[in-house]
Amino acid sequence: MLAICGIPLFFLELSLGQFSSLGPLAVWKISPLFKGAGAAMLLIVGLVAIYYNMIIAYVLFYLFASLTSDLPWEHCGNWWNTDLCLEHRGSKNGNGALPLNLTSTVSPSEEYWSRYVLHIQGSRGIGSPGQIRWNLCLCLLLAWLIVFLCILKGVKSSGKVVYFTATFPYLILLMLLVRGVTLPGAWKGIQFYLTPQFHHLLSSKVWIEAALQIFYSLGVGFGGLLTFASYNTFHQNIYRDTFIVTLGNAITSILAGFAIFSVLGYMSQELGVPVDQVAKAGPGLAFVVYPQAMTMLPLSPFWSFLFFFMLLTLGLDSQFAFLETIVTAVADEFPYYLRPKKAVFSGLICVAMYLMGLVLTTDGGMYWLVLLDDYSASFGLMVVVITTCLAVTRVYGIQRFCRDIHMMLGFKPGLYFRACWLFLSPATLLALLVYSIVKYQPSEYGSYRFPAWAELLGILMGLLSCLMIPAGMLVAVLREEGSLWERLQQASRPAMDWGPSLEENRTGMYVATLAGSQSPKPLMVHMRKYGGITSFENTAIEVDREIAEEEESMM
Repeated sequence: MLAICGIPLFFLELSLGQFSSLGPLAVWKISPLFKGAGAAMLLIVGLVAIYYNMIIAYVLFYLFASLTSDLPWEHCGNWWNTDLCLEHRGSKNGNGALPLNLTSTVSPSEEYWSRYVLHIQGSRGIGSPGQIRWNLCLCLLLAWLIVFLCILKGVKSSGKVVYFTATFPYLILLMLLVRGVTLPGAWKGIQFYLTPQFHHLLSSKVWIEAALQIFYSLGVGFGGLLTFASYNTFHQNIYRDTFIVTLGNAITSILAGFAIFSVLGYMSQELGVPVDQVAKAGPGLAFVVYPQAMTMLPLSPFWSFLFFFMLLTLGLDSQFAFLETIVTAVADEFPYYLRPKKAVFSGLICVAMYLMGLVLTTDGGMYWLVLLDDYSASFGLMVVVITTCLAVTRVYGIQRFCRDIHMMLGFKPGLYFRACWLFLSPATLLALLVYSIVKYQPSEYGSYRFPAWAELLGILMGLLSCLMIPAGMLVAVLREEGSLWERLQQASRPAMDWGPSLEENRTGMYVATLAGSQSPKPLMVHMRKYGGITSFENTAIEVDREIAEEEESMM
């Protein structure tokens, strides 16, 4: 999924953002007919940002809880524990088998998570969420406050913070990795991690999860890549950056797997159960299994604090991107009103999203979080990415797009990128989309099954982002004049001011779109105004020559 979808689509979004210096909405000057895809991106990002910050609030809760001499989820006997609570640590007998059946007991860390942090017993289901948990409410407020302070001055402030939040986790990850592999039984977990089970490749869920993991970890389809690339200099080498980021991301994920599974192997040996019974997917791994593993280590509060501090820095990185995407996109649409008051606008967005996220701090908030997680960015995200890919390569034109990249970087993308953009990426995502619809499975959380109305709400939430695309098309067509076919043609063409944002970067065919430009050979105007011919202006001369040859062949 990284090779077929991740790398090509990452490069496509960076190229679009850097070439135009525009956010997810305004970038659709490239083809106004598809501006709804930009609106769909913002809707998806908005929904994800609401529940994503709740996960950061959980991390903050555990971070503060780690600042003790004894971790609160280490022992049973607290008011939130039940009779089923059993301290699963060092209780095995000589042959490595536990004297008690673990399946009929619950670990202290699991009851701490479900009964104390979530207080899920206070809710009867998603329809009756119960009372607000004020400690979670305050943690969520702190999470939004941190995010607001870090994006207060736009990319100037968030860019500086990211220097820390993007690099410091590597130090913690290295410490956890060294500690993990030196534990007894670590090899059991690593062996489980590295042993392939090829029969799972026949499951559509594996492929869909792989695609969503690539999209989430690389930010493809969320508009963040477009947003941050729009702040790049025009000739920034994003081709090199694409491979550094995407491959670096994959290597980091693999290293994190070693750090996690080495500790799970140690847990497996301590408890005397197979690794696959220790490992849990979803929030259970971060908030139940790994915290339980920390209690088995010497200096457990220290390791617990490091782990949750790493999760905090990783989570904040993504949250900065989500918020910056929303703020930049809307500010690009109303530059005269919002850009001078960007800080105030950012604050209002944070307050609005905090209020919308309050339902997640209730006793049944986890049910709402699961619903948002399952539907806000699943099939809707795939539809947006497929639409973006087809609009750029088929409507705008692959030759045009490659020529734009040539003007920007000095070379055209190779066969690999063109083949992925034209066929492989959209075809793969379309197949996954159809397969996920055919093999649809209702949401669940543990033994709780969501009622039909909640499933319908989730499906409508996912469909709403998809409906933004035809709604945007309708608006674009209504703004044009003539017959329906003429309106469609006019709405599909790039806007008159489409192209590089700075005048000095508008070479070749784009100089003719500058206000007041009357020159039939605009590159000469550029050369007279800005001096001698640079390597990039040589590229512009080549682009001009290509355009002239195409015009002659058409005549």
